Amino acid sequence: MLDKLPGLGNVAQMAQSSTMNKQFKTMEAIIGSMTPPERRNPDDLNGSRKRRITMGSGTQIQDLNRLLKQHKQMAKMMGKMKGGGMQKMMRGLGGMMPGAGGGLPPGMR
Repeated sequence: MLDKLPGLGNVAQMAQSSTMNKQFKTMEAIIGSMTPPERRNPDDLNGSRKRRITMGSGTQIQDLNRLLKQHKQMAKMMGKMKGGGMQKMMRGLGGMMPGAGGGLPPGMR
């Protein structure tokens, strides 16, 4: 909304940028409070380990749980990409993109 007002377009971008920086610093603090084995196997974290990590990072357990959920989602997505998912996705988009896929559909060549 602020970007629609004359002279205030940059204010909205700056606010969004500072929010993103704060989120990244929170993530960095959480990860920095984890031991190397905890970083390798975040699924092994129990309640007491989560409490220790959040106390060390100055965050809350909800922040840690959010980060762990994002990590799982990213790992799942990367697993799909690794198994040829990216090629399948690009092939599927080929018919939608102009100039991609060789031009004419197979029946019209």
